[in-house]
Amino acid sequence: MTRITVDVNEEWLDAAKEALGTDTKVATINEALRTFAVRRQAAEAIAVFRNAEMDFSGSEESWGYGGGRDLSRLAEDARGERAA
Repeated sequence: MTRITVDVNEEWLDAAKEALGTDTKVATINEALRTFAVRRQAAEAIAVFRNAEMDFSGSEESWGYGGGRDLSRLAEDARGERAA
């Protein structure tokens, strides 16, 4: 761990403490930093999947036990491109 001294806006710290459910300044700051890092990692992972081409053709035949689900329109359905 790194020990630092910083000036922190008390209102923001109190708001973060309430939102994060932490009980100390140290715990609040650490949890806020951890949460930010996890959100960034998640955003990067989502970006990878958004840009990945996926071929679901034939998916209804790919699963065992008599076939599976037809996933060929999964991406379109997720984007709401298919008329209901």
